[in-house]
Amino acid sequence: MTTSKYNNNNPPQQSKKSQHGFSLVEMVVFIVIVTTAIAGVIGALAFMSGHSADPMARKQAIAIAESLMQEIQQMPFTFCDPDDANASIATSYSDCTNAQNATLTGPTPSTESRYSATNPFDNVADYGGFTMPGGGCTGICRIGSNTALTGLNAYTAAVAITQVGGSGTFAALPASAVLQIVVTVTGPANTTIRLTGYRVRYAPKV
Repeated sequence: MTTSKYNNNNPPQQSKKSQHGFSLVEMVVFIVIVTTAIAGVIGALAFMSGHSADPMARKQAIAIAESLMQEIQQMPFTFCDPDDANASIATSYSDCTNAQNATLTGPTPSTESRYSATNPFDNVADYGGFTMPGGGCTGICRIGSNTALTGLNAYTAAVAITQVGGSGTFAALPASAVLQIVVTVTGPANTTIRLTGYRVRYAPKV
């Protein structure tokens, strides 16, 4: 008679995998990781929210700078102020009653204003040292008007003009024959746009 290896009253014990929960250390590490990740996401969202207007501010600043640069470059550049009788024939500043401002620090004559309909800026050098707000404009104004444009009070514009003839690309020309124009516009969110352009005297000769 075959006898069973096992006693029927004591069935074989099956192995069980021991099951463990998270330890306190693991929970703390998990919480730290999740908290750090959430803080990073919140920080990124806050940064994007705070800088969401940057592209618009930059585009507006570029538009102001380009408009002002184009306005200046389209002005006459001769030895004499365009109102001078010798403007078209002068070959030096000494031929002018009202020479175009060689100091480049303001309009010539000084009574001229960018906003005046009767005595406006009429040559490139008039813009030397020009700023907005300023000169009767409380913000950013169009040429010929001192009424500030709506929505642009947070912007400023400044113009610097220097003589750059006689060196580099313009080495063959007299120093006073070439003007470098730098227009700087600032706006919201630390926006700064700086454009550089050049103007060569065209009449009666360089």
